[in-house]
Amino acid sequence: MNKKPSLLNRLFAFAGSYKYFTILGMVLSGISALVGLLPICFIWIGAKEIFAVYPNITMSESIVTNAWLTVISAVGAMLIYFFALMCTHIAAFRIAKNMRFQSISHLMKLPLGYFNETGSGKIRRVINESAAATETFLAHQLPDLVGAFVTPVGVLILLFVFDWRLGLISLIPTVLGFLSMNLMTGKDLAGRLKEYQTALENMNNEAVEYIRGVPVVKTFNQSIFSFEKFHKAIMDYKEYVLGYTYNLRKPMVMFQTFINSTPIFLVLSSILLISGASDMKNFLLNFLFYLFFTPICATMMNKIMWISQNTMLAEDAVNRVDELLHENPLEKAREPETPKDFDIELCDVSFKYPNSNENAVSHVSLKIKQGQTVALVGPSGGGKSTLAALMARFWDVEKGCVKIGGVDVRNIEESQLMKNISFVFQNTNLYKASILDNVREGNPAASIQEVERALKAARCEDIIKKMPQGIHTVVGTKGIYLSGGEAQRIALARAILKDAPIILLDEATAFTDPENEHQIQLAFEKLTKGKTVLMIAHRLSTVQNADCLYVVENGQIKEQGSHPELLKLNGEYADMWHEYQSAFMWKESEVQA
Repeated sequence: MNKKPSLLNRLFAFAGSYKYFTILGMVLSGISALVGLLPICFIWIGAKEIFAVYPNITMSESIVTNAWLTVISAVGAMLIYFFALMCTHIAAFRIAKNMRFQSISHLMKLPLGYFNETGSGKIRRVINESAAATETFLAHQLPDLVGAFVTPVGVLILLFVFDWRLGLISLIPTVLGFLSMNLMTGKDLAGRLKEYQTALENMNNEAVEYIRGVPVVKTFNQSIFSFEKFHKAIMDYKEYVLGYTYNLRKPMVMFQTFINSTPIFLVLSSILLISGASDMKNFLLNFLFYLFFTPICATMMNKIMWISQNTMLAEDAVNRVDELLHENPLEKAREPETPKDFDIELCDVSFKYPNSNENAVSHVSLKIKQGQTVALVGPSGGGKSTLAALMARFWDVEKGCVKIGGVDVRNIEESQLMKNISFVFQNTNLYKASILDNVREGNPAASIQEVERALKAARCEDIIKKMPQGIHTVVGTKGIYLSGGEAQRIALARAILKDAPIILLDEATAFTDPENEHQIQLAFEKLTKGKTVLMIAHRLSTVQNADCLYVVENGQIKEQGSHPELLKLNGEYADMWHEYQSAFMWKESEVQA
């Protein structure tokens, strides 16, 4: 089995030649850590000389020299550390930039279905916060980590130089602290940190999706139900964090107690050792040295503990970026073909979503002739939207094939495929920009007059009239908010302007009020005229005039035919129609009452 590359090597893969700045920064940080121990040594040497000549301090020949050496070594350690940070920051910024760039570049190659399955909050966190975590690790924590591991070398030497007995005693709390630290940073900590990051990621994703859906939530008075997933994500995060904190209480108390107990060990041991000391003054001087020097050990242990944890966080961040980069992109057509017409055909298609064990659709075959309108009906979760997504190559089928104009969609260039298909979904996406810019997404080269004609065809005249700047009015944040039905009509104008030969309508009137639904239905007539159309709808009245209807349930086609033909079959469609009619009559009687 191939050994997994180290965290540093994986980060260097994003660095290019800038990795040498990181290496130089690490070396300088190590030197700074060693130089940083010198001021304590010079202070102690000076203090020892003062005690030796006291009270005739003026007889000391090197006290001033030691004072200057203390200042120079302290300033030198800071300057060296400053240049170390300069190097690591330069490399960290470049690595974070390359990480984001490669992630976004790879995202552009992924199937569109990936964005539906993976929430925007999760994607944003992986690209932005994971790169930021590695940037912080490389710029600050890595040089500190080097210093934290180099410092013990100098500390060990100094601990045994002056009095090996006191040095050995000083190490006891450090060893005990190290053992208690292992209880916190054991093998399972990396797994627990990954669970923490996943819980945080899920909560972040649910928060983004919830906030985006607030207008719909308020319109349909579904706040309790819509908040359920967000609330569950919060409670899962709370449960993990509290459990993790409770588990670390005792090890953390032990760790902090041991690493800060060195003075107690030194005092107690000195009481026992002082009676056997041949030179009382020298022993007391050494005791004072160890008393003032050993707090460095506590600082060193704290640094190692926190940096080790941050290293795991950085490794988890890189793992998440790697997961994204290892998502399989859509394969490009080696020898692109051009469709001869705009017929759509599914030939024995089967497909299951990533991380799922069951097929979303199984052995589906259907054909939509150019210029025909076909509708998919059936219960929610039956596979209707999946079939539409496969036609547009949001995902690649696992078995069978999808053809447009007799050509497998996998052999059509992505740009040409997207050019020939327009989408109108139930969840309308409008940018925080002017109505003009939003509609122009359908055809960036369109003139203002062409945009206005598309808006008129989409029955948007009443919307434009009430806008303060007309089609130049900004919608969304810092602009004018549109209702769900109004936003849907703007999206229809975008599709009309694109004028693609194939139209996919997925529950386009699901969240609209009766007035907007009527306007949208009129706009459909303009949008779909002479086009190959696939419609997905729960409101059977919107699809009863389709050339052919397919009843989709459990990922399979149960019935097919025109509206009259399916009613004559007296099967599942007939039951759905009668239930729909009953519900409609019931609502109508309520209105009349």
